[in-house]
Amino acid sequence: METINGALFILRVGLGLIFLAHGVKHARGREKTSAWFASIGFRSPQLQWLASTATEIAVGVLLIAGLLTGFAAAGVIGIMTVAFWTVHRKAGFFITAFMKEGVDVEGYEYVLALALAALVLAIGGPGEWSIDWAIEIDGVTLAELLDGRIGALLATGGVLASAAQVAAFWRPGSD
Repeated sequence: METINGALFILRVGLGLIFLAHGVKHARGREKTSAWFASIGFRSPQLQWLASTATEIAVGVLLIAGLLTGFAAAGVIGIMTVAFWTVHRKAGFFITAFMKEGVDVEGYEYVLALALAALVLAIGGPGEWSIDWAIEIDGVTLAELLDGRIGALLATGGVLASAAQVAAFWRPGSD
């Protein structure tokens, strides 16, 4: 069991650091990131910047702490679903797609790997080395309350939330 807890800890903290770093990068580059959102077809690019930055930072912190891990994992899945649909799917699977003539973005290989890592955490839980495991409500830990079935539902919610975001804000080629 210690091996599993260690593996989940490494996965959770590693994924959290990736998203925290990405969110901080976006926070420091508001104008550049907003312009990028506009360039790929998002309406309200300042709102997209704010939502993206806040979500990535929050998801990163929550994953590192192991707090509300299923919700944080759903956030990662939502972010990666938006990234897949709006940017990476047209390049194909391989991240090295941008090295081909006429392709200016990476494939979805990396986006898929991050989403799958988050899905493992949503369903498998944060492990015992987490705040979710330390918090008890009526003798049941938060990790146990947010079990694999709830994690799967939260992951589905992340996909649905991203579909709503894309439907509401993404208008490629409408310049």
